[in-house]
Amino acid sequence: MKMAGFFRKGSLWVAVAAIFMVFSFLATVSSAKTAKEINREANAALKLFSEQVPGGKAFLKASKGVLVMPNLEKVGVGPVGGEYGQGALRTGGKTVDYYSLTGGAFGFTVGAEKVHLILVFMQEQAFTKFRASSGWETGVDGTVTFIDKGKEKALTTETIKDPIVGFFFGEKGLMANATVEGAKFTKIKR
Repeated sequence: MKMAGFFRKGSLWVAVAAIFMVFSFLATVSSAKTAKEINREANAALKLFSEQVPGGKAFLKASKGVLVMPNLEKVGVGPVGGEYGQGALRTGGKTVDYYSLTGGAFGFTVGAEKVHLILVFMQEQAFTKFRASSGWETGVDGTVTFIDKGKEKALTTETIKDPIVGFFFGEKGLMANATVEGAKFTKIKR
């Protein structure tokens, strides 16, 4: 009996330690990047996107705006995780605002990785609503349709008509089953 109680308490301490580690990590990566750094990383992510995602160039060309979150940090320890990044909102090829993304992830994850996130605003109304918001949360303020590995074969601006289309990708192309449900995008000054 006493041993079972110890393991329950031990599990609680492990969870608390995991939460502390995740948020300590996120605090260290959250250092403010300059506008120049964000734009340089965004340019590199857009180039990689155009090269690796079939139909990606057509989506960028047809968009009303594009939010590029390069080098998004995702970290998890056991049942707790989080993500953080800074990026550029562009329209007509020019940066108009800068944003940060913060979010928590639940489910069993271990480790850390860097990925790129691109949100393509296909409708003016969705783009305008995003820009007018002081803190836009996925699933609450708008829905993002994610294109992942396997769906990319049917990826055209003719077949995908959603207001906001999202892409998670890394050095090896699109990621499977990626989402930012519940993540919050906040405008930042640079």
